[in-house]
Amino acid sequence: MAATDIAFLSATELGSAIQSKEVSPVEAVEAYLERIERIDPQVNAYITVCADQARQEALQAEAEIRRGEYRGPLHGIPMGIKDQIYTKGIRTTDASKIRSDFVPKIDATVV
Repeated sequence: MAATDIAFLSATELGSAIQSKEVSPVEAVEAYLERIERIDPQVNAYITVCADQARQEALQAEAEIRRGEYRGPLHGIPMGIKDQIYTKGIRTTDASKIRSDFVPKIDATVV
């Protein structure tokens, strides 16, 4: 499936495609990262993009799915975390210059 097509699938469609192995978590992450790189300079939707971490986690999800360790409909789907939510070890600014260098020591429960 083309990266452009992957980027426009709903979460349900992408989850089904990952479960059926039509799309891999790595392909999904690369499609999203390519789109972020191409479009974000115009829209400034992301403050911090963790591309290396996303790729690493996608590889892990892909390996789990190949071993039959599918964990549910969101397994392997890339996601963005709003900059107001604590993400351990990742700059979390709350879109504020005052907190521009804040790096939480914990993840929020929702992460």
